[in-house]
Amino acid sequence: MPNKDTNKVLTFGCRLNIYESQVISDLLKKSDTKNTIVVNTCAVTAEAERQAFQSIRRTRRENPNHRIIVTGCAAQINPEKFSNLPEVDQVLGNQEKMQLESFIPSNGSRILVDDIMTLTNASAPPVSVFDGKTRAFIEIQNGCNHRCTFCRIPYGRGNSRSVPLRAILSQIQQLVNSGIPEVILTGVDITSYGEDFPEKLTLGFCVQQILENFPDLKRLRLSSIDPVEFDETLWEIFATNNRLMPHIHISLQAGDDLILKRMKRRHLRKDVINFCARMRSLRPDVVFGADIIAGFPTETEEMFQNSLDLIEECNISYLHVFPFSPHAETPASRMPQVNRGMIKERSARLRLLGDKMKEKLFTLMQGQEAEIVVEQNYSGLTEHFAPVMPDQNLEPGTISRVKIVGKTSSHLVGQVLPC
Repeated sequence: MPNKDTNKVLTFGCRLNIYESQVISDLLKKSDTKNTIVVNTCAVTAEAERQAFQSIRRTRRENPNHRIIVTGCAAQINPEKFSNLPEVDQVLGNQEKMQLESFIPSNGSRILVDDIMTLTNASAPPVSVFDGKTRAFIEIQNGCNHRCTFCRIPYGRGNSRSVPLRAILSQIQQLVNSGIPEVILTGVDITSYGEDFPEKLTLGFCVQQILENFPDLKRLRLSSIDPVEFDETLWEIFATNNRLMPHIHISLQAGDDLILKRMKRRHLRKDVINFCARMRSLRPDVVFGADIIAGFPTETEEMFQNSLDLIEECNISYLHVFPFSPHAETPASRMPQVNRGMIKERSARLRLLGDKMKEKLFTLMQGQEAEIVVEQNYSGLTEHFAPVMPDQNLEPGTISRVKIVGKTSSHLVGQVLPC
């Protein structure tokens, strides 16, 4: 935890929050704020909110003299709930946390949270320092126009808004100039990029402009995407440009059609199968990850088995498992609930399958060569998002070629090859 006269940002949740926490760190420095801890919360599940409350209480016990600011989606949705905690000094909304003036200590307002549903544009403040990171997240979009029955995120993020392309290119220029080798495009619903612009741009056009304008950018990676909104330009780039990484994380959630309909998702089971098959026809080495919910209301054993079967049929290597936890404000909370013990048991089975699928990938990669972006701890990530521990310490931020010579349950072992 922070020492005297230091600041810290505690981050929960998604890749977008990771990027925004970096912005917050930058703003804290620019505002000359001292002894401040910002808790950037998540509202994707009730469990995420519970963890935030625990963290706030623990942070106050360990840092009695620090100022504690709470922000993020959970704070945006229920600011009074956090403001009422004696451990909290101030609550900021998701828009306010991106503004320099919000962190000036003389600002006496305990709650600074405006109605985020009124916002019609997105801005991504440039980050000048990435704290030694070798991979950088860039926000290209915020908010969501869809209303899945389990999700509160639109009420924490607002409606879908795209960051102007010029601002995205300017941010990436700074990153390339500073030697960052990999950029990850992130947002709440990045496949909706450009729909709110008069000229109706697409994610594919955005990616195309980035790759054409920055030939020195070694790697470009997409965060979570919706499988039915991959535009044709993006398909073409994926097929022809190896700088767009062959690792796709699907916002899957379930593998049963009736459950997907009750979730109000935009895809059905067959859509995911077709998406993965088309991906593999273009880039046979593509690797998939997916978010999936265990124990959604009304889920029977047969429906759950459909999810397990889909994961194996599509050969999804990385699973991000969410045990369903109802939020009172969502339609899913009013549906017939699955027993909590059953949810826990199904979550465990999904994680076991996830371990099996990752082991399958790691085994397949034995003896192959791969390029890794070296992290600060000297580990690295391959093009396929596989973690590698090389057999020697390499310079962080560099791209090195390794031969995969071993594996553990958590990572691959790489032998560094001559340049």
